[in-house]
Parts: sequence; C-alpha cells; structure tokens
Amino acid sequence: MDLSAITEKIDQVERYKHYGRIHRVVGLMVESKGPEASVGDVCYIHPSKLENEVVTAEVVGFQGENILLMPYKEMTDIKPGSLVEATRAPLSIKVGEGLIGSVLDATGKPMDGSEHPLGLTNFETEQSPPNPLSRPRIRAPIQIGVRAIDSLLTVGKGQRVGIFAGSGVGKSTLLGMIARNSSADINVIALIGERGREVREFLENDLGEEGLKRSIVVVATSDQPALLRQKGAYTATAISEYFREAGYDVNLMMDSVTRVAMAQREIGLATGEPPTTKGYTPSVFAMLPKLLERTGTSANGTITAFYTVLVDGDDLNEPVSDTVRGILDGHFILNRKIAEQGRYPALDVLGSVSRVMNQIVSPTHIEKANQLRSLLSTYEENKELIQIGAYKKGSSKNIDEAIKMQPEIDSFLSQDMNEKAPYETSVAELEELFL
Repeated sequence: MDLSAITEKIDQVERYKHYGRIHRVVGLMVESKGPEASVGDVCYIHPSKLENEVVTAEVVGFQGENILLMPYKEMTDIKPGSLVEATRAPLSIKVGEGLIGSVLDATGKPMDGSEHPLGLTNFETEQSPPNPLSRPRIRAPIQIGVRAIDSLLTVGKGQRVGIFAGSGVGKSTLLGMIARNSSADINVIALIGERGREVREFLENDLGEEGLKRSIVVVATSDQPALLRQKGAYTATAISEYFREAGYDVNLMMDSVTRVAMAQREIGLATGEPPTTKGYTPSVFAMLPKLLERTGTSANGTITAFYTVLVDGDDLNEPVSDTVRGILDGHFILNRKIAEQGRYPALDVLGSVSRVMNQIVSPTHIEKANQLRSLLSTYEENKELIQIGAYKKGSSKNIDEAIKMQPEIDSFLSQDMNEKAPYETSVAELEELFL
C-alpha cells in the first residue's frame, strides 16, 4: 500500500470550516459577508431551523466585498444572519458505468431517490475544451438510424450538429429515433427546461425501454432555478466526457441549448450584466462556445453531439440560432410545412448541411446524394407551376425527371418512428433510386 499518497491526501484536507453570514436576498440572488470563496465554488446555506435541509448554492460573483450566491433550489427559512459554509470546491458529480439506464437530476443524483451504485468516480462538471491539436480528425461515419440523415447528411464520429426547429415539429421524436437506432456505445440525453409532463412522455414514448437501457438521462425542468438548468447542460457534458476518455463512442443529445442560453441570461441579469442583443447578456455568447467545444473527438474516444435549437417564430437568424450555427459542424432544419404535409421526420434536406460528409463517405455516395438534392431542388423551384397545371410536360427534361422521381423521393425520405434503417441499407437504397 502506498502510504505516502494517502498521507498526501490527508494533508490536503481542509482542517477548518469557513463561514460567512447572509447580508440580504434580492430576487434570485443571495448576498453574504464572507466566507472566502472563488467564483464557481459551492457553498451551503444553513437555515435557522435545524430540521430544514441545507440549501446548496454557488458563487456567481461579487459586490464590493460581499459574495453573490445563487441557490440550486428554492430557499426556505433563510433570514439575515443565516450561516453560509464554504466548501472551497466547484460542483462535482459521481459517474461510471453503473449510471447507464438511470435518470439523473442536474446535480447528478438519481431522480427516483435511490442511492448511487458503488464504484463511481468523482468528476467535475466544468471542464476546459480539449487542445485543438490533440483532437483527431473526423474520419468515419456513425450510424444515426434515420435514412434521410445517413444517406444525404451523413454524420461522422465526433461531429457536432444543431437541430433547428420551432415548437411541435418533431425534435423529441427525432432524438428518440437517434437514441434507439444509433451505433454509438452510450447515449447521454439532457432534457433542459422541459415541461414536467413531457419528461415521462419522452422516456416512455420517444426513448422507450430499448433506448433507456444504453442511455443516461439528465433532467432539469422549467420550474427549477436558472442555475440548475444551466448546470444540467454542464452535468450531461461532463458525463459524456468521462465516457469519451474511457474509450467509448458517445452520443450527447441536448434538448435544448436555447433554454440553457435563457438560463444563463437570467443568471447574467441577476448579477448585474447589461442586456444586449434581444435581451441576452454578453456572458451567454461567452458560455456557448465553451460548452459546445467540449464535445467532439479526443485521443481516446468521441462525443457525437446533437443540440436542439428552438427557433423563435421560425426565425433562423435570431441571436442564439446564429451563434450556435457558427460554432457547430452542421445543422439539420426541421420544417413546419413538411410536417404539415405528413412527412416525418420533417427534415428540410435542401436547407440542412453536414460539414464533414464529403470527407467520410465514398465518391459514389456523394454523387448519388447530389443527384437526389438536384432533383428535389428542381421540383421545389417549380412546385407552384406543377401544382396549378401551368407546366407543360416535355418543356424541360430536368423538371420531367423531378416530377417522375418525386413519389419515390418522398417515400425514401419518410420513415416511421419505430422503423429501423441501418446505415448500409440507407446508402444502398439511395443508390438503387438511380439505377
């Protein structure tokens, strides 16, 4: 036994507890005189009644010599003079293979109230993105299990993709299909800012028992404090990083990054930041690249990430959408008009892009995908003329071909929620369209 390592750890243990006292509470913010702490450190607020639970809070800033704290939950029985205890450490979670199949809260604790399984490792939720030179290039495709994506918007292992859509267009259904059908080893799913009713629906209807068996779900519902919603995103990303460094190919699915940005806006406004673009604070646009760049490839494994973005009023150029699209390696757009026509997934193939597809698939695959895109584009450009009967058959060879192929293309792009579409089968079916 290495006693020197044990004695070194004992020497590092804090011998004294550091306390401060609450000075005032304003809105979401608790202001205290002391203790000595750094931004990001966790503190415990002790209520005046001993039978009440300790409130966990995090240092988010300073006001003069006072410390600004934001609690992880609602405050009860807190008054001026209540003790604030410093832990001198940031939030860490317990993570390991024993968590697979679990549903966790934003601080990494099981939501069903059970105890953590044995054999887990402590892991800090806030990590730095990997050094760019330590990231291997994306060289291999990963099976998504959605025919339209695997054939026309092929995703690589370690790619980061945004799924842009308005409300009710099928984001959750698409994430459920990816979680069940993907060839990744583990899914980490973050449900941030969801309605409480929708969590159970997603777990049972969209994800299903088969998907949950190889998934870890992190939940922070809309009724929870802003800091907890933000931490849900960091916790899910940290879990993904742990498994990536253990050599796994991980799928991280976050629904939605827009609500993470909204939570950061609430925190920023509460700490006194000025609102800028559409009310978002500068810290939102500093936080997004730091969070999104943590995923991707590393020397040991990969995190293939899917971030849903709520498009306000179907405006793809609103600030969060524009920022996220510039950071990620591709974007899939779900179109409301396609959904209204009854085609699912409602993927707008012409408006979507996978920035690494040309580097990871064969020349034949690229040629056939471009052929289908060309036919689809030709049909869309002349759709109104065709529908009102103003187009005369034989006027254009390209338009005639597009009209002839349209039923087959529609059938190819449609996929039932429970239908499985292996990557090789999807590519073969694409090539068969043009035989």
